[in-house]
Amino acid sequence: DEETLAGVKTERVGQRRLFKEIQTVGTVAYDPDLYVAQEEYVGVLGLGDASLIEAGKRRLRILGLNDAQIEKLQTEGKAEAGLILPEDKICVYITIYENEMGLVKEGTSVEIDAVAFPGEIFFGKIAAVSPVVDALTRTIRARAEIVNPGEKLKPGMFTNVKIKIDLGSRLAVAQEAVLNTGKRMIVVVAKGNGQYISRDVRLGQKAAGYYEVVGGLKEGELTVTTGNFLIDSESRLQSTQGEHQH
Repeated sequence: DEETLAGVKTERVGQRRLFKEIQTVGTVAYDPDLYVAQEEYVGVLGLGDASLIEAGKRRLRILGLNDAQIEKLQTEGKAEAGLILPEDKICVYITIYENEMGLVKEGTSVEIDAVAFPGEIFFGKIAAVSPVVDALTRTIRARAEIVNPGEKLKPGMFTNVKIKIDLGSRLAVAQEAVLNTGKRMIVVVAKGNGQYISRDVRLGQKAAGYYEVVGGLKEGELTVTTGNFLIDSESRLQSTQGEHQH
C-alpha cells in the first residue's frame, strides 16, 4: 500500500510472509567418516576411559551429532548403518554463521551448486546441525544429504549453498525505509498533514526487501521510503533523539 505525499513515497508497516535466504559454502564428503567415528566411540565406551570417551564425544559433535543422538548411540551400542548413504546421495558439510544458526534445522531444504557444473543445481535437506560453535570462525557445521544423480559431486569439492527459510508471517518494514546511523536504526513515520517524525526501531531478521519489526512501529503506520528524503533527514536526525514508544 503506497501513497505519495508531495513527492514523498511511503509504505505501510504490515504483516508479511518473510523468506530469508542464507548464502554460504560447503564441502562434499562421504559419510563413512561419521560412521567410523561412531564405531570408534562405541569401542571406547567399552574401555571406560573418561578422557577418551570425552574426546570421542567431542569428535561426534564436530561431525554434526547432537547430545540426544550421542545418547542414542550409547544406549544402542552400535553405529547407524543408515549413514552409509546410497550411491545417488552424498553429504555436504555446510558452514553456518553463529547469527543464523537458530534458523537452520534438521529437514530444512538446501540447494547446492558446484564450480565444476555451472548452472546445475543439486537439492537436498539438512540431516544434522552440530551444536558446537567454532570459537575462531564463529560458525557451526551442518550436514546435508544431497541427491547426487550420476555421482557428479565428488568428495573434496567446494560448493555454494543456498538455504531458503520461511520465517512465516511477521510485522515488517521496507528495507528502504530504514536508516542505519551505525548506533541506531531509524525510520521516518509520516503522520499526515506534512508531518514527519523520526523513530528508533528494533529490527529482527532481514528478509528479501524487508526487515522484521521487533519494536518501535505499529501495524498500519506509514513509513517514508524515498531515499533522497531520508538522506536529507539524516543530519537532522543525528541531533534529535527521535520519538520513543514505550
